[in-house]
Amino acid sequence: MVIEEIEENPNCPPCDMMRFRENGPARKAVAVRLYHDDPAGKIYWVTGWADQDRPADAFIQPVEDSGSGVAYLLYGGNCGLRFKPYESTAPWSLTDAGQWGEAFLLLGDIRDIIDDVV
Repeated sequence: MVIEEIEENPNCPPCDMMRFRENGPARKAVAVRLYHDDPAGKIYWVTGWADQDRPADAFIQPVEDSGSGVAYLLYGGNCGLRFKPYESTAPWSLTDAGQWGEAFLLLGDIRDIIDDVV
């Protein structure tokens, strides 16, 4: 069982406790394809975010989903996840307007996750 609960923090809005049933092992994630700005999808770096405004590991975890059978939970530190454009070389920062935070994401396609950069 994976439990996500994000308290009020400067990275993202809080999220009440959510429980997800694991459907396989978690693995580290470094980038993700998101579709909010482009219907074809764009790649973004992802990191977990932790207390004291610092990066932490982000993970992808297959979880049960009542609609599609399997979904992929993208989660990070106790302050959620942080994203920045894939072409960005800027350090992770809460003051960078090109970066943003989310408590967690549920993805439908494992091919949208990058777990290693060559």
